[in-house]
Amino acid sequence: MDYFYYLFGTLIFIAVVLFIEGAYLTWNSSKGPEAERIARRLRNMSAGAHNGEQEISIIKQRLLSQSPAMQRLLLRIPRISALDRLLQQSGLPWSVSMLLGLITLVYFIALFASSYFAMPLIVQLAAASGAAALPYFYVKRAKGKRLIRIEQQLPDALDLMGRALRAGHAFPTALKMISDEMSNPIAGEFSIAFDEVNFGIAVPDALMNLATRVPSTDLRYFVIAVLIQRETGGNLAELLANISNIIRARIKLLGQVRVLSAEGRMSAWILSLLPFGAGLMMQFVNPEFLAVLYTDPSGQKMLMVAGVMMVFGILVMRKIIRIRV
Repeated sequence: MDYFYYLFGTLIFIAVVLFIEGAYLTWNSSKGPEAERIARRLRNMSAGAHNGEQEISIIKQRLLSQSPAMQRLLLRIPRISALDRLLQQSGLPWSVSMLLGLITLVYFIALFASSYFAMPLIVQLAAASGAAALPYFYVKRAKGKRLIRIEQQLPDALDLMGRALRAGHAFPTALKMISDEMSNPIAGEFSIAFDEVNFGIAVPDALMNLATRVPSTDLRYFVIAVLIQRETGGNLAELLANISNIIRARIKLLGQVRVLSAEGRMSAWILSLLPFGAGLMMQFVNPEFLAVLYTDPSGQKMLMVAGVMMVFGILVMRKIIRIRV
């Protein structure tokens, strides 16, 4: 009978995921960026701007899986490219199939592990779903740490590029110097940009690809400044020096803000995790003590109300302590 419970839980999980994906696709098909891009291309074609030539990309395409059959299957999933872009931005040597396989494995392990505790099925499914999200959040955390590292390296990279331009080097050569003289992760990103330019891709396209791989506000300032300078002219070395000074000032201010908000962030973590930790300890010590909360209808209502209130409280605390600079 337990196997039917696991099958039922798995089907519910798949149904919820498909429902969310369907709702998103419904919105994206009419209001999303892809719909706007298609409409813009249709307007250009109707205006006679389309010359009938097919654009050929020479950029290396990432594999979603080592298996050709799995590769074809993953390509049919909507928005799978967004997940692949997230893995690329995180710097982890994972493929999309590895991440999805890890999420599935963690889900079933957590579902089987939760079956040893005297908890209702809905709680087991919720715990398994939360555990299945851990690999995704790990990738998100790796992406955040990598972006912070790139932002810290960016001022020095811009100074190096400015000195190279003052010495008479061309802009692609300055990109090459950053990839040679500095360390990863910024060296690897600029090395990819230099390779794209060296293989024949236009500099604006290579810089836009760099901004796509590294979704950093400071790096986008650099890309926009270079693109504007190539159109209007000016002293690019002086411009890079000014951007470097602004980024350093922003990083310094951000460090001061983090120091001043450290106590609030620690309090938020403690207040968010304390109920779950206390409940887990009580469940281990005396399972019957908390059984009334998820066996009695009144206890289940109290758990639902408490969960909703905790979610709102966490969102409010996150809004208070998250100060954007």
